[in-house]
Amino acid sequence: MGGRILIAGASIAGTTLAHWLARHGLRPTLVERAPGLRVGGNGVDLRDEAMAVAERMGIMPRVREAAADVRGIRFVDADDRAVARIDMRRLQSGGGEVEIMRGDLVRLLHEAGGSGVEHLFGTAVQGIEQDDDGVTVSFDRGVSRRFDLVVGADGLHSTVRRLAFGPESGFVRHMGHYFAFAKTDAALGEDRHVTMYNLPGKMAGIYRSGNHAQAMAYFMFRSGPLAYDHRDVGEHKRLVREAFGHETSWRVRELLATALDDPDFYFDALSQVRMPSWSSGRVTLVGDAAHCAAPASGAGAELAIVGAYRLAEALANAPDHTAAFRHYQEGHRGLVRSKQRIGPNVRMMVPKNRLGMWTRNVLVRSPLVGGST
Repeated sequence: MGGRILIAGASIAGTTLAHWLARHGLRPTLVERAPGLRVGGNGVDLRDEAMAVAERMGIMPRVREAAADVRGIRFVDADDRAVARIDMRRLQSGGGEVEIMRGDLVRLLHEAGGSGVEHLFGTAVQGIEQDDDGVTVSFDRGVSRRFDLVVGADGLHSTVRRLAFGPESGFVRHMGHYFAFAKTDAALGEDRHVTMYNLPGKMAGIYRSGNHAQAMAYFMFRSGPLAYDHRDVGEHKRLVREAFGHETSWRVRELLATALDDPDFYFDALSQVRMPSWSSGRVTLVGDAAHCAAPASGAGAELAIVGAYRLAEALANAPDHTAAFRHYQEGHRGLVRSKQRIGPNVRMMVPKNRLGMWTRNVLVRSPLVGGST
């Protein structure tokens, strides 16, 4: 099978995979378009099998130290009065889940990679040509290299997936919503809480971690597919401004103003990736590139870590890459299917109308979900 494996994308899936491939004695090369690690982002959850993988990597003590320490969710009215609350500590009392900021997790995973991982920052895959013996990969800096296998861990808008499988329109399913997040003033939200304010079909909120001075603003709105360049941040800001710019209730205006000033403003469609197969010849996919469950699932980090671990195990133990890719997919597909069932999560965050908002608030107050008034 050979041991030279290119991984495109140095986020959660890519860094996890690189660690385990190196640990198995293979030779991973991790390529990342950005000039360094992308350490921004929102809070992500580690639970169940993902926590077990992190334990085997030796990073769980540091993950717990860096945990976001968010104690609850407040749903508020226009006067900032809580109409319902969820006590996250009660829900997480069993110790089977840890929330950590995405950037902190990526940094810890990267540091765990060790000296057996080659890193190529500031360049990106531009072309892939497969043959019986390997893959020739060209990069945007005009150089080419040979690898035995290529893994796309480059996210929802994966270049590797497009080159090896075809346009993303064949695999990416729009889930009827768009979302954005950016840095904002921590004084706008309650400490150690996620605060959410709803209008029909819209949500604005603020995330305040107990372990981070920087707060994050969140926006989500219902919409059919919109035409835009997913790399054009100016266009992203325009779309969010059009959706929320006329809203004057609660603290929407202040959140929007601070968020639009953030150069790291992030915007995308709430989408899922559905593929009949994650491999094509000597190329395979992992993480969001293969099976994005959408941020509303709360399962992106879990699927990325567990999938990367399973892929590395399969490559280390199978007789050839074809068998390895098959074992990886067969072992991981069930978890992916279960995590892509996100309907109730979206309806909770962004009810369609005021009746839906009232119903959500009543349900959230139930002790069964750790709720209260």
